[in-house]
Amino acid sequence: MNWLKKVRPKLSTIFRRERPASEEAKWDTCVNCGQMVYHKEMVAAQYVCPHCGHHHKMPPGDRFAALFDAGSHDMIEVAKGADDPLKFRDKKKYADRIKASRTETGQQDAILVALGKIGGVAAVVGVQNFAFMGGSLGVGAGDAFVAGALRAVKEKAAFVMVTSSGGARMQEGILSLMQMPRTTVAIQMLREARLPYVVVLTDPTTGGVTASYAMLGDIQISEPGALIGFAGPRVIESTIREQLPQGFQRAEYLLDHGMIDMVVHRHELAGRLAGLLQLLMGGKRQEKPLALAPPAKGRRGAASG
Repeated sequence: MNWLKKVRPKLSTIFRRERPASEEAKWDTCVNCGQMVYHKEMVAAQYVCPHCGHHHKMPPGDRFAALFDAGSHDMIEVAKGADDPLKFRDKKKYADRIKASRTETGQQDAILVALGKIGGVAAVVGVQNFAFMGGSLGVGAGDAFVAGALRAVKEKAAFVMVTSSGGARMQEGILSLMQMPRTTVAIQMLREARLPYVVVLTDPTTGGVTASYAMLGDIQISEPGALIGFAGPRVIESTIREQLPQGFQRAEYLLDHGMIDMVVHRHELAGRLAGLLQLLMGGKRQEKPLALAPPAKGRRGAASG
């Protein structure tokens, strides 16, 4: 027998062998340019590809650390609502889906809220995690948004909402849709208290989230290239039977057409927010200092996605 026939099966086994998970976890692949990026480098760059500048989804823990002064903040507790109010089931039970998302992300629902300072100004920041069921808006997420708004009013703080969502959570039916007017009322509370509400739109922000609190900010900021809209481009094209303009529903297109106020690179976002909040809050700076816990070193806990 030819020696190659003896060796070939062994070689095939070697090349088919998967690398250990620990090795795989050290590298990320950019979804835009396809370049491999060392994971620590991606985290250090705030999940912005160093090759093409594409803004990847950013876990809430890293988002809080990047936005708050020195990363110092306190998480705002939110009451845990019903897990499966409609006993919904499709291919899987909704109770099983939400349990899996909680295990994967370490969160109770799609939105986390925290209190800290941005540029020395007291601020509540809400972050929507797309890794939790596509950042969908359900009762739990609505509770978190309202809790953030109430805390902002109590502390006389600004409210900054970072959105990333596919829309309303279908498994909660009408209860999910009720969160749209509910969050709108919470924003009105901020207006009556003369406190700024600033929205940071990230990729993607669509559906019922866009139709409610995502587009009601006093100032609308977006990260570069973010998809922002209600229905997706393919749905619109199939409905109107026409080809959409280049870059339709992207942040830059919305800026050109007056739908948002500015497009800001993630590395410049904290500084831009600091300047805006200092301007908007004016004489409403926090009189008493906030007692905030220092950021935990090397641990993001439930705030990471």
